Amino acid sequence: MADITHGVSTAKKTTSVSTPVVAASGIHFVVGTAPVQMVDGKVNEVIMAQTYVEAVQQLGYSDDWKKYGICEEIYSAFLLYKTSPIFVVNVLDPKRHKMEVSKKNMQPEDNQILLPIEAIADTINITDKEKGSDFDVFYNDNNCVIEFLGEKPQTEEVEVGYSEVDPSQVTKDDIIGGYNVATHATTGLELIDNTFPKYTVAPDIILCPNWSHDPEVAAVMAAKAENINGLFEAIAILDVDTAEESGVTHYSEVPEWKKKKNFTKKMEIVCFPKVALGDRIFNLSTQLAGCISATDNDEDLGGGTPCESASNKSLQADRMVTASGKEVVMDLQNANYLNENGIVTGLNFYNGFVSWGNYTACYPSSTDPADYFYNINRMFRWVAKNVILSYWSYIDRRMSRVLIDAILQSVNDWLNGLTAEGRILGGEIVMEDSENPTTALMAGKVKYHVYLTPPSPLQKIDFVLEYDFSYLEMALTA
Repeated sequence: MADITHGVSTAKKTTSVSTPVVAASGIHFVVGTAPVQMVDGKVNEVIMAQTYVEAVQQLGYSDDWKKYGICEEIYSAFLLYKTSPIFVVNVLDPKRHKMEVSKKNMQPEDNQILLPIEAIADTINITDKEKGSDFDVFYNDNNCVIEFLGEKPQTEEVEVGYSEVDPSQVTKDDIIGGYNVATHATTGLELIDNTFPKYTVAPDIILCPNWSHDPEVAAVMAAKAENINGLFEAIAILDVDTAEESGVTHYSEVPEWKKKKNFTKKMEIVCFPKVALGDRIFNLSTQLAGCISATDNDEDLGGGTPCESASNKSLQADRMVTASGKEVVMDLQNANYLNENGIVTGLNFYNGFVSWGNYTACYPSSTDPADYFYNINRMFRWVAKNVILSYWSYIDRRMSRVLIDAILQSVNDWLNGLTAEGRILGGEIVMEDSENPTTALMAGKVKYHVYLTPPSPLQKIDFVLEYDFSYLEMALTA
């Protein structure tokens, strides 16, 4: 702007106190298997999906959740709990996890041949016929469909050969993943570190449907939850194995199983058993994740924060079951026994099927409420993520008293706002002299101390009833 030498001019100065970035809460990161052969989908790449349709277009969909655990998450997150976005890594590779199907004669019906959805379209060959001119291949909801082309319908048997994906070939090593020095490829759970650089979103809930009961997978989930990009933290939601041949099916056996498998960390939530809705059986971890996300983002409950526990909030279920589908019936005493051992379960009591339990897996060995109450645990992680994202742009600015005070003021204003909204009971940020020696300041290092008290869940209400004879005297005597 040209300098005005005669008259009145104005200029705008940047506000010294900035508004903190509010980080999203209840964002799922899911590793598992999806029928990507249907859509030529990605393998070992982080995919963001914001709607059910977008997820199906990128990953395919099948109701066979035992084979394709990611589809359970797609159904639960988008259709039952309206959670968005989710971040997904499919490890099922049609090029590796496949088997050859011997050629056999097949009879077309209505000019089509229906193959299993596992059939890989690019591998289908028909003796004496050419794809594109004599036949085409596509997928519907349940099958891989060969459709014959031409004016005359195909009525005679044809010899068909193909390969099909085999999800049973996927191992826990595929889920765990890692980094390949030779190919520089990152796979499996290790890809959680690619999410923020790619999408600028840091997930805070980690899921591995059908795999989280495995101790090695669970250990890696917990390790990644504790350190994402060297900055962020999350919670890993695990399932107890309820298969009759390998796990436990009675509630009384679960605490011992939990200890034996070392499901005892503060960044883990352990779930027992599975839940069902109609004909569909869900891992409780999947539904709990959806319930947590819905609670976080309910304006009257979490208000966009993880301050409210998802315990005693509705699950999309009508019963609890084991892996075989056998119904599990538990009363309040049974459910509380699990809670007392750091296990989240379900309860069908006064208000229908709900999640029941507030503790992380470290309970009862831990006595720190910031560790064992999962809503307080998650609230600390959420606040940490907020201050990192809000003040990252301040890094490498010229250190001055004005800059230091601006951070103090803006964080305190934000904490006061959270207190006024009831998201925390109180909070304050200070710069302690004892934590900031001159040598550290000379090196450009400043340490702030954030005091924070999220509310504990109201776990128990006692009503004491007493017979008061004075009301008898007032009612019956003159």
